[in-house]
Amino acid sequence: MDNWVEYSLGQLLSYEQPTAYIVESTDYNDDHKTPVLTAGKSFILGYTNEEHGVYDALPVIIFDDFTTASQYVNFKFKVKSSAMKILTANTDLVLPKFIFYRMQIIDFDASTHKRYWIQHYSKIKVKIPPLPEQERIVARIEELFSQLDAGINDLKAAKERLKVYRQAVLKEAFSEISKKAPIREISEFVTSGSRGWAKYYAAEGTRFIRITDLTRDKIQLKNDNIQRVKLPDVAEGKRSRLKQGDVLVSITADLGSIGLIDAEIEEAYINQHIAMIRFENALQGEFMAWYLKSDFGQKDLLKNKRGGGKLGLGLDDIRDTPVPIVDDRKASATVMQINQQLSVCDHIEQTVDIALQQAESLRQSILKKAFEGRLI
Repeated sequence: MDNWVEYSLGQLLSYEQPTAYIVESTDYNDDHKTPVLTAGKSFILGYTNEEHGVYDALPVIIFDDFTTASQYVNFKFKVKSSAMKILTANTDLVLPKFIFYRMQIIDFDASTHKRYWIQHYSKIKVKIPPLPEQERIVARIEELFSQLDAGINDLKAAKERLKVYRQAVLKEAFSEISKKAPIREISEFVTSGSRGWAKYYAAEGTRFIRITDLTRDKIQLKNDNIQRVKLPDVAEGKRSRLKQGDVLVSITADLGSIGLIDAEIEEAYINQHIAMIRFENALQGEFMAWYLKSDFGQKDLLKNKRGGGKLGLGLDDIRDTPVPIVDDRKASATVMQINQQLSVCDHIEQTVDIALQQAESLRQSILKKAFEGRLI
């Protein structure tokens, strides 16, 4: 690395304010041709048919002035807001792709909400090799990234196959059901949570379950982002306090997500976007939850969904949904069979998730070695 020369980012990259390229309307449509970009992870926000103010002096790096996230862009675009800089490389000194990759391993504290490029980020110094060496390094990075992406795609495909397998397990479990009855005939009640509890949000207090606590693949609640509320003693809606065996159904947004209160739970309630079914036989709650999660149950549950652009389920739609009538022995045996088969799925999925996390760490490792001159 003796021939690597140190420059500030401001010497290697000139910036342009994006004002002239901001989209006028956010009425995006996938049929339009011009992408509207953000420098964050979402990158492409949508597509516009606006033809003026389209950026085309490519390639460039778009840089979020508040978070320091960046994206490499080699296609025409417009932007959502002025909270970014458009960075153009000084190609006498640096390849655009080389400096973009180098920026991805800069350790920078962007925790304060302010603009960073002019006063701080552009002053960061980096070492740059001659252009032929930059070309070699970029080619090697992209070769390794291509191999890594192929592996990641295989892992993601494995996760998709697991989803298919999960439904196959449920289909087998419920394929011979012959007798059904509407939920209203075998439940104590069906209700939804109260509105307006967001004003009671607090760091400590009673658990408040939202749609984001439900998942598409499982019936167990997620516990990684628990919301709590501090309720007054006279709060309306305490009728929806949860107990073991209750089955939860999302009734807006991601319709038909299913959850189960599978053990004694702390004091907890649901919001207005979730319905709770309390079956007369709480021992069959898990059986019913798995049935509603299956393709059979989803078909029955969602057949009466309402609305045009904003779909929803009413409580009577849920009450009218037919579910299997079986004895406790059959219900218990079915649940045991499902859990045994899906536990294998869960183990494989956990292994895949760990591998995906390691793949992202490997991506950073490749970049780090590249800019330390250790990438062979």
